[in-house]
Amino acid sequence: MSPIDLLLIAAMLLSAILLLWPFLFYPLILRLLPERAIAREQSGAVSASLLFCAYNEFASLPAKIENLRQLKARHPDLEILAFDDGSADGTGDLLTAASDILTLVRGPGRSGKAHGMKRLAAHASGDVLIFTDANVVLDNDAIERLAPYYADPDVGGVLGSLRYGGAESSASASVGALYWRIEESLKDLESRSGNVMGADGSIFSIRRALYPDFPDSVLDDLTVSMSVVFAGKRLVKAKDVIAREMMVSRREDEYRRKVRIAARSWHTHRHLRPQLVRMNRLDRFKYFSRKIVRWFGAAWIGLGLVAASILAWRIAPFAAIALAAAGIVLLMLGLTVRRGPLASITDMLLAYVATLKGVLLAMRGQTFTTWAPAKSRD
Repeated sequence: MSPIDLLLIAAMLLSAILLLWPFLFYPLILRLLPERAIAREQSGAVSASLLFCAYNEFASLPAKIENLRQLKARHPDLEILAFDDGSADGTGDLLTAASDILTLVRGPGRSGKAHGMKRLAAHASGDVLIFTDANVVLDNDAIERLAPYYADPDVGGVLGSLRYGGAESSASASVGALYWRIEESLKDLESRSGNVMGADGSIFSIRRALYPDFPDSVLDDLTVSMSVVFAGKRLVKAKDVIAREMMVSRREDEYRRKVRIAARSWHTHRHLRPQLVRMNRLDRFKYFSRKIVRWFGAAWIGLGLVAASILAWRIAPFAAIALAAAGIVLLMLGLTVRRGPLASITDMLLAYVATLKGVLLAMRGQTFTTWAPAKSRD
C-alpha cells in the first residue's frame, strides 16, 4: 500500500472520529469523570420571575396561558413577564387579556428575542430568572422542583429537561427527536461532572445577579447560561424539571431553523471567546467537544467522502464512478420522500449541511436577530 493510500485511509478515519466524537467518544469520557453532588433542600424557596418572548404565537398561546394560570395558582408570588416582538396575528391581544397573571412588555417592532429577553430581565424582580418559550408548556410541579437546586450556593443556573411530542409525524420530526434525546443525555452527563455547556430556550434559569449584558445578534440562551460558568458558579441540569414542546414536522422549516441557530451560535462563540479561553481545562474540553466539533460535522463528512472517493478511484475507477452515481441517485430519492430510513438519513445529512451553512454565513458577517415560529409545528 502506497503512502498516498495510507494518507487517504488516515483522513477517512479522522473524519469518522470527528463525526462520531460528540455522540460516542465524548459521552464515554464524561461517564468516566467523577460525580459532583448538589446540595438540594426540598424546603428551599426562592422568589422567581418567569420570562418568555412571543412573535405571532396566536395558535400556541391558549395552551401556554392555561399552563401559566396553573403555575400561578400553585405559586401566587411567581412573577410572569411576556414580551411581544411586534406580532401581527393577535398575539399581543391574547397576552393583554391575560393581564391578571402576567405583565406584558411590547417591543417597538421586530427587534428579536435577545432584545426582548433583556427588556424582560430589566423589569424582573425575582432572585431567580426562569426562561422559557411561548410554544413550551411546563409541568405543573416544575417551579417547586426547580427551587431546591438553588439551596446550593455553588449553583448559579439550572436547566430543565425538554420532552418533544409529535416525533412520529415525519422523518424530520423523528430525526429531530432522536437528536434531542442524545442532546439531553449529554447535558445530564455534563451536569453530573460539573457544568453543562449552555442551555436552550425551552426551560432554564439563573440567579438574577448573574444576568449579563450582550448584543442582540447573539443567542441569548447560550450567552446568559454560560455567564453562570464564567462567574465561577455551577450550571447544572435538573431531570425532574420538565418542559414540553411539539416537533417541527416539515424539512424546510427545520433546515431554516438550523441555519439561523447555527449562525447565531457562531456569533455567540465569537462574542464569548475571551471568556471561553479563561474557563478551566475540563470546561474548555466540554465546550470544544459538544459545540465546535459538531458545528463542522458536514466538513468531516465531506472530508471522508473525498478521501474515500479518491481511494476507490485509485483501486477501481469504474467502481468508484458507479458508487458515486448510486450515491447521487439515493440522495435525490431521499430529497423526495418524507418517511422511512432513506428520508431519515437525508434529514441527518441536511441537518449537518444547514449547521455548517449557518456557521459560514456568520463568518461572512450575516446576522439573524429575528425569528418566526415554524408553521409545521404540530
